[in-house]
Amino acid sequence: MKKIVLTTASVLTLALLSGCSSHDVTIAPKQPQNYEVLGKAEGSATGSLGLLATAYNFVPMGLNTRTQKAYANALESVPGSTGLINVTYQEDWVWWVLGTARTVTIKGDAIKEIKQ
Repeated sequence: MKKIVLTTASVLTLALLSGCSSHDVTIAPKQPQNYEVLGKAEGSATGSLGLLATAYNFVPMGLNTRTQKAYANALESVPGSTGLINVTYQEDWVWWVLGTARTVTIKGDAIKEIKQ
């Protein structure tokens, strides 16, 4: 009995300590060799994590694509831009009783690639 309790406690401890992880993600593609700066760009996108109480939110709703959408919105904020440099990433969240809304804001300098 003591061995079962010790094994169960060990497995639970490992499960809690391992948590979730992911690999590094590149938000902005590598800048081209020749480009012109068009101005400041900013874009945001929101996703939610919800269902049940705050500590148990587990249903993603638009959560996984919010960074890509924010980057696309930043590009759209400056007509003719093909990329961003000097990118910053900010994430804010708001609790809405049954979940949280998580907003990503991408800011940077909009550029246009000059092809030779």
